[in-house]
Amino acid sequence: MQPSLFVSHGSPMLALTETPARMFLAGLSATLPRPRAILVVSAHWETAEPMVNAVARNETIHDFFGFPRALYELSYPAPGDAALAQRIAGLLGEAGFPTGLDPARGLDHGAWVPLLLAWPAADIPVLQLSVQTRLGPRHAFDIGRALAPLRRDDVLIVGSGSFTHDLRRFRGQPVDAPEAEDVTAFSAWMDAAIAGNDIAALLDYRARAPHARDEHPTEEHLLPLFTAIGAGEGSAARRLHNSTEHAILRMDAYGFGLPA
Repeated sequence: MQPSLFVSHGSPMLALTETPARMFLAGLSATLPRPRAILVVSAHWETAEPMVNAVARNETIHDFFGFPRALYELSYPAPGDAALAQRIAGLLGEAGFPTGLDPARGLDHGAWVPLLLAWPAADIPVLQLSVQTRLGPRHAFDIGRALAPLRRDDVLIVGSGSFTHDLRRFRGQPVDAPEAEDVTAFSAWMDAAIAGNDIAALLDYRARAPHARDEHPTEEHLLPLFTAIGAGEGSAARRLHNSTEHAILRMDAYGFGLPA
């Protein structure tokens, strides 16, 4: 049985820059059973209703601009799995979430950057599921619960976002700049709620967590966490990594239902 994961993907430069978060992702697959497929819920595919890609092979989407040429030369041509896409759409539909299939969309950087680091051979089928930002944490959590049976079919569910994501404050700070105090306060509150499996508090984080609306002016980068928690079916959380980049981006990662 596979766990569910949440990883922070930060800047696309994570693929090229030696940081603690990059080192963590590069070693991640060695700590997990090899899945037969991976479903990534990425903050960078926002749709009104859930969509899952159903392709034979994934195109690499370079959904950013102004970065070094080397970043645009990277690719992650993982195979898709159209039959599994149908199963995912079916599970979500049965739970009351009508879900469409996209026969063309590839993987955005929220999906392919962490996968390139963790499973560089690109030989595991990968599917991507969109997020519905306007519907909030409860919706994302319930999506995860509907997807939980996939874990018993050896499918790894990965939520990919950012533990904090206030890019309005990025002013070219070096990647190892000291963490801002409000980032620390928010992250400590979130970690305590995750460790305590306090679902009610987490779903109400925008009202309860310190600086929540500062760390996430919009919610798309935190919603994949709630999907990973929901898919974990109440199993214990384990923080796998924590670090900070550019003073404002927490790169924390969590596992739910990990093997002992």
